[in-house]
Amino acid sequence: MNQYRKIIVSIALVFFLGTFSHVAAQKPYRVGTTAANFLEMGFGSAGISMGDAYVASANDLTSIYWNPAGLGLMSQNEAQFMIQPYFVDTRIGFAGAGLVMPAIGTLSLGLYYVDYGDMEVTTLELQDGTGEMFNASDYAFNLSFGRRITDWFSFGMGFKFVSSQIWHMSANAIAGDLGVIVQTDFLSPNAKRKDGLKIGMSISNYGSKMRYDGIDLLNPIDILPNENGNFEFVPGQFRTNSWELPLIFRVGVAMNPIVTGSHKLLLAVDALHPNNNTEYVNLGAQYEYHQPTFGKLFLRGGYKALFMEDSEFGMSLGAGLEKRFMNNLALKLDYAYRHVGVLGNTHTYSVGILF
Repeated sequence: MNQYRKIIVSIALVFFLGTFSHVAAQKPYRVGTTAANFLEMGFGSAGISMGDAYVASANDLTSIYWNPAGLGLMSQNEAQFMIQPYFVDTRIGFAGAGLVMPAIGTLSLGLYYVDYGDMEVTTLELQDGTGEMFNASDYAFNLSFGRRITDWFSFGMGFKFVSSQIWHMSANAIAGDLGVIVQTDFLSPNAKRKDGLKIGMSISNYGSKMRYDGIDLLNPIDILPNENGNFEFVPGQFRTNSWELPLIFRVGVAMNPIVTGSHKLLLAVDALHPNNNTEYVNLGAQYEYHQPTFGKLFLRGGYKALFMEDSEFGMSLGAGLEKRFMNNLALKLDYAYRHVGVLGNTHTYSVGILF
């Protein structure tokens, strides 16, 4: 078993280093060629505040998004809600719940959505607006499962239904996620695997293509414009192209270089290979203060999209609180701040309950 573990760790390290070495050399490709790009935005204040460097350290309900293998590391049932006011009246949210079954694994349900708000309908003739308003929104309903196979290896998978709506048009797709987390005692300050080098890998949004359809594509067509007759208003419909989902491969490492008494420091690095942009790197850190009679306090920071050309992402900061009550109940409060270049700043708020 030890030899098998060493082989897995070696392969993961070689792949991670190989991916990292090529990040700076890649050029932008296929930018703007995928649909449902809200699936790339990140969900969960803890992961966002760590610069999205969360594939190896995910161990709560937001593992639904980052790496379903992290569900297998959950020790308690959890329900969580997130809201993120975004730019130009866009609202982003997440809601989910996970049930820990010790003999089986962790089963979770999640919904993440984006509401783009109301916008004016304009035409070539009425470019200041027709007086009508339309709305656009996206959502993904997720069913995920994670299991800790051994004390050092966790595996997870998820299935999601993705839907996008623009006024009277909509598109749907089905996709899957896979992930693993390997915990080692390498570089552990106390010889415990949970504090040693952790390796995480996940592939997200592998599924069918999306094609928009609806009554907004109906238009009268004159099939014989050069001939007289009753052909001017023949019913016709435009047919749109099919678009891939934003497929993302993540590989990352995380470790706790400092574990002393009530203090713990987490460092994380992720390398990402998307199908619609260059490869890039996310960096993250978390300081944890643990007081048994009170709970836990977290301070977090990170940087997203390092080495990505023309990226507007950058620094992120955040904080969290886990307050313990009687009967093993706990309340989680998390906040994340992110700078997005010329677009400005975003703020994310999460509330979770452990039971």
